[in-house]
Amino acid sequence: QVQLVESGGGLVQAGGSLRLSCAASGRTLSPYAMGWFRQAPGKEREFVATITWSGGRTDYADSVKGRFTISRDNAKNTVYLQMGSLKPEDTAVYYCARRIVPGPTRSQTDFSSWGQGTQVTVSS
Repeated sequence: QVQLVESGGGLVQAGGSLRLSCAASGRTLSPYAMGWFRQAPGKEREFVATITWSGGRTDYADSVKGRFTISRDNAKNTVYLQMGSLKPEDTAVYYCARRIVPGPTRSQTDFSSWGQGTQVTVSS
């Protein structure tokens, strides 16, 4: 199994910035895409951002577009989420996910590997 480990979460004041990282352990084949999803308390997990591994094509949820930037380091098997202009509504557990099967990167289906999540709390 591929293990994904998120890091970088924490408590941030509204308007601040935070960078999340997600590293895949061991020797693994390149995924089709990796992405970030988040889940607020009492809410369903939702799409945040994804990036295809070979082409670097990105996709963002409307709620974070212009504020968040997803990137990857193929050599390190690591994906990042640079979050800026944070809002209280960004508060959630952020999960890293890995997708092998080509397809819509907004869909959680077929993201076969998931990290444990890292808590992001934005205060106001």
